[in-house]
Order: sequence, then C-alpha cells, then structure tokens
Amino acid sequence: MKSLKIGDLIAKVPIIQGGMGVGISLSGLASAVANEGGVGVISAAGLGLIYHDPKKSVAEAAIEGLKQEIRKARAKTEGIIGVNIMVAMTNFADMVSTAIKEGADIIFSGAGLPLNLPSFLTEGAKTKLAPIVSSARAAKLLCEKWWNEYNYAPDAIVVEGPKAGGHLGYKADQINDEQYSLETILPQVVETVRKWADEHNCEIPVIAAGGIYTGEDIYNIMELGASGVQMGTRFVTTEECDANIGFKQAYIDAKEEDIEIIQSPVGMPGRAVHSSFLASVKEGLKKPKQCAFNCIRTCDVVNSPYCIMLALFNAFKGQLDKGYAFAGANAWRAEKIESVKNVVNKLVEEFRTVKAKVLK
Repeated sequence: MKSLKIGDLIAKVPIIQGGMGVGISLSGLASAVANEGGVGVISAAGLGLIYHDPKKSVAEAAIEGLKQEIRKARAKTEGIIGVNIMVAMTNFADMVSTAIKEGADIIFSGAGLPLNLPSFLTEGAKTKLAPIVSSARAAKLLCEKWWNEYNYAPDAIVVEGPKAGGHLGYKADQINDEQYSLETILPQVVETVRKWADEHNCEIPVIAAGGIYTGEDIYNIMELGASGVQMGTRFVTTEECDANIGFKQAYIDAKEEDIEIIQSPVGMPGRAVHSSFLASVKEGLKKPKQCAFNCIRTCDVVNSPYCIMLALFNAFKGQLDKGYAFAGANAWRAEKIESVKNVVNKLVEEFRTVKAKVLK
C-alpha cells in the first residue's frame, strides 16, 4: 500500500478519515487515525452547539470550539490533522480562517464549490486545500478558477460518489444510476485532473470517497487511479470516535434495509440510518420551528419540519429518538466497536491479501 503525498505532507497509509458532523469526528477520532499513519479530520459542523457558552454567540462558540479541537488533536498526535468545512455553512469564512490560523495541515471543503477558498490563505500559511467534488466538470472548473484568480492549484481533490453518508452532491435520481457511480466518475476525474496538472506543471492527487469499506475496496478503487481513499463510515464504530455509544450502536443494529435516502432541510438528499425520529417526520408529526442557529445557507427554515442541526446534535449525544445518524451505504456492515488501530491494520492486511492474489 503506497503512501499518500499531498504537497509536503506524507501519510504512510493512504487513508483520509472523512469529516463527520455534528461531533462524530472531533479531536479524538482524528488524532487516533493520524497516529496510525492516515489523515485525521475534524468536522467543523455544529461546533457552536458542542461548545455552547451562554456568554457567547453560536458563531463565537464555533470559532472557540474549532480552536480547541485542533489544539487537542495536536496534543495527541504528531500526525496529519485536517478540518472539513462545508461551503454551505454560514460561518464558512470564520471556520476557514480559524483552521488556517491554528495551523491545520489541510482543509477539505465540499457541500458546494469552494471557489474562493485560496483567498483565505495568509502569508506563510502551510495549510493545504482540498476541494470535494462529484464530477470531472466540477474538478476542472475549480482548478481553472483557483489558478486564474489566485494562481493556486488544489493540493488534492476528493471525488465523492453517491454511496457516501450525509448530504450527497447528487440529485435523487442519480444516486442509484451507474453512470454516476464512484467507479464511473473516478477515472473521469483522474484523467481530467492529471491532464490539467501536467499542463500546469504540478501534482494533484485524487482521493476517492463514498462507499469504501474494506481493504479490497481500497485496492479496487486505487486500481482505477485514486492516490488514496477517504473513509468515514468505517471509523464510526471505533472506540475513539467522538460520538456517543448510542450513535455507534445504531450502525451495529442496522440492517441493510435500514439505510435510507432522506430529503434534508438543506435542500439536498442525504443518507441516514432509519430512526423513530425519521418515521415521525414522514408521518408529518414534526412541525417547523424558528431557526435558532442560522447554520446552513440553503436550509429552508420556513418549510422545514425540523432543525437539522439539532437533529444531528441529538444523534451525536445518542438521542436517536430526537434525531438520526447520517451514514454511508455500508454502515449496516458494522459488527462491533473496536480500536482505530485494529481497523487500520485490518484494512492494510485486506489490501495486501487482495494485491497478492492479483499478482499471482
């Protein structure tokens, strides 16, 4: 298994732990993955609730929360620590600026195209920038925009397929369409990015994400041209995952048919584990309430039957009757809670086993 090189950063294991909010991947999980040679990622979503302070606004609490999480992670590891920041967040600029000031190694940004992300870099900043896209067209658009406006090439590009957890960058009718599968779009993105990078004399590794669960999955997707993979769901049922045990148990208890596509209040389809809360939403038992957080720009506050931030925050605390767990398509395959070290070792061993069989 080759290492993953992102600029001057080298991850011995080509695995990026996906940024999962609200509160699922904080300093605990991120530092554990980084200690195993991968890239640990803190999610910036919902930190204003997690670090609630009556003396501060939600926005101020979020900034303080991100500072604290990055510092906590740094205290636990000398490995690579990244931050996932959604473009759709109303405090996107604050979170990006804070991550850069705190010296995050890399920022991953999706849920919209981060067209102005390089504008936040300050003189001497070493933070790498990696947009998350769902098509070759989006990847090329970002490369050209960043180069023309900021003379900056993406340090890496993550291409996320429709089997990912949480909010998906696809229309509902594209999720199960083979022409939008990760196996289909990844080679297109790799070819487009490689051609653009060659023309501009730079290297841009392409990271594959969405539905990758085993070492065999990693091998197969890297054979299609990926330099590494991003995995979120696989790390939820670990001891170090920052979520409440109830959240993790929802994965372990889930059957394949429990993983469903929902329509999120933010206007995007999402993938989650079925819960009594989601059942009540479908039955029309949830009613719109006043928005207290103003967290996502695209959220339909007037017509939404619930606050997504509160629902995800409740799930993070293990209160699945008041929320739901976002999850990738393979979440139902989780069987037990184990350490990050065991998970990474298992993934590496599975990868090597498959590779050895292929090379025979």
